[in-house]
Amino acid sequence: MGKYEKGTPKEIANRCKSKGLQKLRWFCQMCKKQCRDQNGFKCHLTSETHQRQLLLFAENSDTYLKEYSEEFENNFLKVLRNTYGTKRVRANEVYQEYIRDKMHTHMNSTKWHTLTHFVIYLGKSGKCHVDQTEKDLKTCVFLTTQSVSTEYYLIIGWYIAWINQEEELRKQVAMHKEKAAHDDEERQQQLLNEQVERAREKLQ
Repeated sequence: MGKYEKGTPKEIANRCKSKGLQKLRWFCQMCKKQCRDQNGFKCHLTSETHQRQLLLFAENSDTYLKEYSEEFENNFLKVLRNTYGTKRVRANEVYQEYIRDKMHTHMNSTKWHTLTHFVIYLGKSGKCHVDQTEKDLKTCVFLTTQSVSTEYYLIIGWYIAWINQEEELRKQVAMHKEKAAHDDEERQQQLLNEQVERAREKLQ
C-alpha cells in the first residue's frame, strides 16, 4: 500500500502520530529508527537494513558501546550544565529533560543499564556531586470547585550537581599559590631566625 496523498485526513493523522516522543522500547539505536508500535518494531527487526547493522555491530561491539556511552554522557552533562548549572537537582528531572530530544542516544544502548548506575559513575569519576535522599516530602495542593485538598508524597531518589571543572582548577591553582607563598614566608622567617641566632652567638 502506497503513501497517502498530502493533505488527506489519513496523511495528517500519520504526521501527528509521528510528532513528539514515542515509546523508548520501540526505538532501534543502531538504525536510529523509531517505530510506532510492537508490530512495526518486529517488522523492523527482521528487515535487511537492521540485519546488516547487527552484523556491523557484532564485528566491533565494544567500539559501538563506547561511542554510544560517550555520546550519552556528553549530551546528558550538556543538558545538566546548560539547564541547571551547578545547582543540586534530581537526576530523573535532568534525564526527563534530556530525552525530550527525539534523536537522543538511548540509555539502553550504553554500558549503563539504569540511571542509578550512570549517576554513581558520574559521582565516582568526579564529574558531579552525587547524593541520595532518604525522604523528601513534597506537597501538592489540588483546587477544585468544591474544595481544596492537600496531598503529601515522598520522593526518594538521586540528586546530582554539576562540578565546574574550570572553577575547581582555578581554586586549586589559587590554593597552590597561597601555599607556596606561605612556604616562602616560613623559609624567610627561618633564615632570619638563624641569622639572629648566629649574630647572638658572635656577640657572646
